[in-house]
Amino acid sequence: MIERMHRPLNILSIQSWVSYGHVGNAAAVFPLQRMGFEVWAVHTVQFSNHTGYGQWKGSVFSPEHLTEVVQGIAERGALEACDAVLSGYIGSGATAEAILWALGRVREANPKALYCCDPVMGDVGRGVFVRPEVPEVMRSQVVPQADIVTPNQFELELLTGHRARTLGEVLEAAGTLREQIHPQGPRIVLVTSLLREDAPDGHIETLVVAEGGAWVVRTPMIPLEPPRNGTGDAIAALFLGNYLKTQDVAVSLENSVSALYNLLELTHRCGTREIQLVAAQEEYVNPSRRFVAERVG
Repeated sequence: MIERMHRPLNILSIQSWVSYGHVGNAAAVFPLQRMGFEVWAVHTVQFSNHTGYGQWKGSVFSPEHLTEVVQGIAERGALEACDAVLSGYIGSGATAEAILWALGRVREANPKALYCCDPVMGDVGRGVFVRPEVPEVMRSQVVPQADIVTPNQFELELLTGHRARTLGEVLEAAGTLREQIHPQGPRIVLVTSLLREDAPDGHIETLVVAEGGAWVVRTPMIPLEPPRNGTGDAIAALFLGNYLKTQDVAVSLENSVSALYNLLELTHRCGTREIQLVAAQEEYVNPSRRFVAERVG
């Protein structure tokens, strides 16, 4: 029997699921498992493939389905051993309520559990692609409960109402967002897909802001057209997993961004429409090319 002190850490991941390809839980679960976590996956949808193809089959699950599954996990007495909750795309206000209900059950059982929220709402070029009520629900109800939030640059602006195009503006917007977060926990904002006006051309950045400061990791742009789906889901999972292991935001930033870059570089070399999540599995535990975090605040 596994001694409690050596038990794997457990993550409740509430996200969408696709059978073909890698987005939502299909992008987050395997990297976390490869890093040694037990992942309790609760699916908000079951689709054949991600919606970027324009056509898909499958069903959206009701909020009641989500709460029933979590209730079943709770009845096994498992929630006290849940170390973190991870959520991604939220399709409606009712689904957000169900996720917050699940988070409440986890925190009742284990007040130390972290909540990592990937506030998926839109992107540069595509604009907002969620239902009209979701940004306000995310801003006023979901984000204030999070310990870690992982918006992309577009979502950071959407959540805060602040322009975030220079380093100073991004740091200010992230600071504004941190003020909204649940007062317990590390209060971490991870900004992904960052293209600053005052950064070198041909590069993309990921920035983290926490109580102890701010750090950025810069990587070369990889010419993936169209942009591959699931990268935001993967980086949120990788950062959460690394932070649970290290409790160090700068190290977690370096490890997760390096792993993602190597995953995307492999995807580019293979020329595939879907990210090479399984083929790149060694990168999640030992990135073959590493990028160093630079302190910027």
